[in-house]
This record gives sequence, structure tokens and C-alpha cells, in this order.
Amino acid sequence: MGKIIRIGTRESQLAVWQATQVQVLLAQNGYPAELVYIKSEGDIDLHTPLYEMGVQGIFTRSLDMALLNGRIDLAVHSMKDVPTQLPAGIRPAAVLKRGPVKDLLVYKGEWAEEKGEWTLPGKLVLHIASSSIRRKAQWLNRYPAHQLHNLRGNVNTRLKKLQEENWDGAIFAQAGLERIGLRPENAKELDWMLPAPAQGAILVASLEKDSYTTEACRTFNDLETEICTRTERSFLRTLLGGCSTPISAFAQVNGNEIHFRGNILTLDGAEKAVVELKAGLTESEELGTRAAALLLENGGLAIAAKIRNAAS
Repeated sequence: MGKIIRIGTRESQLAVWQATQVQVLLAQNGYPAELVYIKSEGDIDLHTPLYEMGVQGIFTRSLDMALLNGRIDLAVHSMKDVPTQLPAGIRPAAVLKRGPVKDLLVYKGEWAEEKGEWTLPGKLVLHIASSSIRRKAQWLNRYPAHQLHNLRGNVNTRLKKLQEENWDGAIFAQAGLERIGLRPENAKELDWMLPAPAQGAILVASLEKDSYTTEACRTFNDLETEICTRTERSFLRTLLGGCSTPISAFAQVNGNEIHFRGNILTLDGAEKAVVELKAGLTESEELGTRAAALLLENGGLAIAAKIRNAAS
């Protein structure tokens, strides 16, 4: 029997669920493993908006440090939280099969379909909460009169906060709610909202020098998810974006092709640039780069400049 692989995880219910999936997959392939709980800066500070925290890697930094310091052998992340450039000495070991990618509106009150829109009839200004500026920007692009509010914390904390506040709804990742059985009945899939790059995917990271652990994880790597998320993240990397930038991307495999859609918006949602491309499966990473270049040529460059000016 080989060593017991130590899996690092944040302490939230969702993070533990994700790490447990990796533990089960390892066990199915003959690799015993245990969970090691690590607190992240993103979990400790629940009040400062993410974009003010130098958010790049805010939920992954503590696990990366534990990995580099030898406290754990694997780090399990929601892939959308992972910076496109991993720290020196760390590499992707596996990407799990992707879950649902859509965003959900969890709403309060008697919402209904009105003129083709899901809304609260009779109320012109709705109050919607989210921690994601991507979600906020897309919502404001569609509903510029609405008021957006900051909502931080793990899934359980955010659901509780929604019930306590005088808000009409809040936006969550579908995968996050469904994986831990917390999707309320009063939830609506936002088909029109493009997800964050790699949303719904789980990344397992290991040390470059640890060939034993890395090989153990390759047994359950999902190639299609790896290809799609690589395309989305190359798009994000080319645009030099992160969680503090309203950039969205989604790639899907269709036969021997990969179909890609992406966008970038100003923080207030007033301006948007979009791109849609197709390519062969072998061109997945190049596709993301090409899509980003095309987006910049067609209005994205001006929007990116406005975002940088707003942040300075």
C-alpha cells in the first residue's frame, strides 16, 4: 500500500463536499486518502468586497501555501476561483467531470413571468444581491434600474443572509447549491447569464515533484472538462482578468468541434462586448486566445480600459 494522500480543503460545506469526491475517487482506484482542513482569507473576511481584497487567488492561496509547505499532498479548488497562473512548483493533477454551469436566482416574494421576463410584478426597482461583479454587471446590463447589493460568505451563510435582508433575490452558482442539496424551490436558472470561466468544474492541484500523487489523480481526470476549461481559462488569461473583472466564458464540445462564447462588460453593465467562435478539439487553447483577441478588437479593449481606470 502506498502513502495516505492528504487532501487539503477549505472548511465550508461545499469545499468539503468537493474534497470528499476526490477522496472517494482516489479510494476507488486504490489510493487511501484523508482530509486536512485549511482556513482561507476569503472565508475569514466576510465583509470586504472581493474586488477590494486583491481577489486573485483569495480562496486558493492558503491551500497553495499548505501544499508548498508539505502540510498536504493535494489541494481541491472550485476551478473558477483558481488564478490562470498557478504558483511555481504546483501543477494541475486532475479536473473532475463538470457539474451544472448556470447561475441561479434565488428569489423571495411572488415572482412570475411578465412580458417574457421573470420578475416581481408591479415592482420597478428590484434589490438583488451577489458577491460576483460578473453577475452584477450582467444583471445591470439587462436590468439597469435595479439595485445590486454585496453578499459574501459560504453558500449557507448567503442563503441565510438573503432571508434576513430586505432583498428580492440573490444570485448563486447552480452547482454550489445542488451539490450540497441546498437548492430552494424558489430558484430560477438564468439561461441568459454567461458563467464564469471554469464555473462548475473542480480542480485538483499537486506538487510538480510529487509524481506518485499526480499519477494517482490522472486516473479520474475528465478530458472533455479539461479541454473546455482550458479554453475558457486561456481566454481569461489573454484578457488578464480575474474574479475582479466581469469576464464570462463557456466552451462546449460538440462532436469534433468546440463551441465557445465569451463576453466582457463594464462594471456598471452599461457596455458589453461579446464573441462566439468554433474550432477543432485540438485547437482548444488557441481558440480561447483567438476569441480574446477578437473580443478586444470588437469593443473589448475600450471596456477593459474603463475597468482599469475605475480600479485605479
